[in-house]
Amino acid sequence: MKVELTVNGQAVSADVPENTLLVQLLREHLRLTGTHVGCDTAQCGACTVIAQFDGGDERSIKACNVVVGQMQGARVTTIEGVAAADGTMHPMQVAFKDCHGLQCGFCTPGMVMSAIDLLKHHPKADEAEIREQLEGNICRCTGYQNIVKAVQQAQGQMA
Repeated sequence: MKVELTVNGQAVSADVPENTLLVQLLREHLRLTGTHVGCDTAQCGACTVIAQFDGGDERSIKACNVVVGQMQGARVTTIEGVAAADGTMHPMQVAFKDCHGLQCGFCTPGMVMSAIDLLKHHPKADEAEIREQLEGNICRCTGYQNIVKAVQQAQGQMA
């Protein structure tokens, strides 16, 4: 099947089997390997990207359980697409770095994408709401405290 969408601001057209998952298109066809495959069951959040359908609101989605046919005409932003064109990191990326919101780094791209979406829709989230909204992203290393601090730091910069 032919799928056409926009990824990180670039028009993309690909001929792929109908059962191709979005995460496969990103990693295997477009070589955007920042979107990780952790569980293949939408439980861990390592594959989280931000998508916009038909000019609607942008929302984070888990790319491991979305078939590319569902993405026809959509706009997708991966971790590779959040930094500015000049390479300046997104405020959430800076906050994760400053607050040491990562250890092994496997969950970090999905966590950053979910956190960006979280603050877009809940800009005044308190600590409890941040923890609740990030519930769909699993980190096996950090204990989440520094991740929450990073989201709180970015909160002021993204407002």
